[in-house]
Amino acid sequence: MDLLDRLLGHDAFTTRQLLDLAERLDDEQLDREFDIAHRTVRRTFEHVVWNVECWTDLMIGRKVRTHTASHCSIAELKTRYAAASDEFVRFARKVVDERRLDETFVDTLDKPPTAKPLGGVIVHLATHGMHHRAHLLFMLRRLGVENLPEGDALGWELSLPGLSYEVQG
Repeated sequence: MDLLDRLLGHDAFTTRQLLDLAERLDDEQLDREFDIAHRTVRRTFEHVVWNVECWTDLMIGRKVRTHTASHCSIAELKTRYAAASDEFVRFARKVVDERRLDETFVDTLDKPPTAKPLGGVIVHLATHGMHHRAHLLFMLRRLGVENLPEGDALGWELSLPGLSYEVQG
């Protein structure tokens, strides 16, 4: 497992964990406003999912899918995230394997359009998810959700089946 596998594997696993926890919430809880970032659990998840979809579309060079404010269920967000995350991870792996991290693409959403490096956006997406998971953990804690995951990358890696590490020396 290389650094990309670790970074993106942890990102996807932890986001999916929080989506699973959010399934227990009712609409009032999903839409309760907090004085932080995107203000609600639902809007924060919509933002995270949309960013993976949008940036992947841009990097691949296809038309960015339409994004409208919605009232997606957590089940819908989980489905969208699973598809977008899997596609993003496959694309990122291909970019790394082909040594294209410094290759650029055109971000057509910028006015005027600008060139951005594939590697920079891949890292941006992973750290962007971490940033918003911190917001989600804050909101979920305030909503009384118990047994929230710590969400750290090393804990995730050490929990993976089939991996074992021994003291070298």
